[in-house]
Amino acid sequence: MSAKVRVFRTPYELAETFAGEIVEMISAAASENRYVTIALSGGSTPELLFSILGDHFTNSAPWNIVHFFWGDERCVPPVSPDSNFGMAFRNLIKKIRIPEENIHRIYGEKDPSGEAARYSAVIEKYVHKTESMPVFDLIILGMGEDGHTASIFPGYEKLFKSEKNCEVTLHPGTKQKRITVTGRVLNNAARIVFIITGGKKSEIIRQIVKKEGGYMNYPASKIVPVQGTAEWLLDADAAKLL
Repeated sequence: MSAKVRVFRTPYELAETFAGEIVEMISAAASENRYVTIALSGGSTPELLFSILGDHFTNSAPWNIVHFFWGDERCVPPVSPDSNFGMAFRNLIKKIRIPEENIHRIYGEKDPSGEAARYSAVIEKYVHKTESMPVFDLIILGMGEDGHTASIFPGYEKLFKSEKNCEVTLHPGTKQKRITVTGRVLNNAARIVFIITGGKKSEIIRQIVKKEGGYMNYPASKIVPVQGTAEWLLDADAAKLL
């Protein structure tokens, strides 16, 4: 299944448009009397998205039906500037009315192996399933300059075949441990959305989208939905080589 690519003039236009779509999705779920599961990402573009949601859409959606998860987390405390949860909390979560029990963070400060197992069980408990597989309503992803996504780095492609929901990984440069949702769960989502801005990743984006060069060496290229949809939301700089 080919991913849909949408290009926006600026990072703000991208984030504002996607924020509106998220609010519409939540409102539609409320009208159907069901809750929504969303896995969040770290990074500068998601930070802008969360700020727009927190500053402009506080009262625009029934946030009480949303369950937030994270696609990955660095093994640091939530107060660390490296914490994906901490970034989302500052920019979005503390600004909206959402039950505390709907915030399912990865405890980056705990033993990584034990926390990966615990978080796998949390996903099993709260995320709707199809044929015993978790199906997130929405997973938001970014992509690193090495082509990694979530915390699945080059060399960790085995995590797309893992039978677990979560695994421990290691950043190849910093050697920092991370906890990530595995490829089988990512690819089973109802909707997967990459949000990427800036020109530094434009060559990798070109290879992946056009299926050229060594695109299969990038973990982001292995995001291929089993039953849902995948989209790449890019600003003009990120899409300049398409």
